[in-house]
Amino acid sequence: MLELPESEVIRRDLDKEIAGRKVKDVDASGPMVLFDGFSTRKAVAARFVGHKITGVRRQGTNLLVGLDSEETVIIDLSKGVSVRRHANKEALEDGTVMVITFTQGGQVRLSIGGDAENILSVVTTDMLAEELPKPTGFDPIDEPIPWTQFGQTLRARTGQKLYDLLRDPSFVVGLGPVYVDEILHSALLRYDRVADGITIQEIRRLYRAIVETMHGAVKYRGTSVGEGGFVDVFGNPGGYGSYLEVHGRAGQRSRNGRGEVQKTKVSGNIHYFCDYQV
Repeated sequence: MLELPESEVIRRDLDKEIAGRKVKDVDASGPMVLFDGFSTRKAVAARFVGHKITGVRRQGTNLLVGLDSEETVIIDLSKGVSVRRHANKEALEDGTVMVITFTQGGQVRLSIGGDAENILSVVTTDMLAEELPKPTGFDPIDEPIPWTQFGQTLRARTGQKLYDLLRDPSFVVGLGPVYVDEILHSALLRYDRVADGITIQEIRRLYRAIVETMHGAVKYRGTSVGEGGFVDVFGNPGGYGSYLEVHGRAGQRSRNGRGEVQKTKVSGNIHYFCDYQV
């Protein structure tokens, strides 16, 4: 699952790279189940060709690509979509399902590594809020909230364990196993603490850990974990992996040197933590 920092890295790069460029051609070669609301590949191309990209925004892990036709392209990055920049003459990689060619400035290619559906749709911009409701969880990169508001929302989640709460997009958007491990470690909190049972000081630590971890991960351009891990729009892996304190480091010292990293299974995921988290 692509997490929030990687989605933001892609958004920033694409906005710099393609905003203002005009679409010359589109080859939607993937299965039609990928293109929500379209019955033919020709219909997909018709919504793009001849139009300029007005900018690239993000809502959660969805990219919102504006067109000068007053329409918005929604690309759901959570479904294993890779978005890459290429020169026109570069060979197509396996899994490529869509190629957008600009009148100047090469191509953007979308690829997937497995089965997926409805990775892309196009809606009129004035209907965007209806077609893609804004996430109820807060976005620590795009729209941070005061820690006091965060605390009130957290304590209202009676009985919910912190690990599951941080994975819940109705609380915080775009967090998966990698960053949940790092946030809880930074906040010195165990995965099984209940939300309404933590102190004011712990709430502040958790809030700070979320914001600082997310901004640090964006600064170092995301985290690439394991084979087939994240690469940016230029094909480069993220650099935040060398800053991970605990994730994937079972049996080793945490990078701060305070203790040995342990692992357990939580909600179907391997979770990494240290025994001094309380």
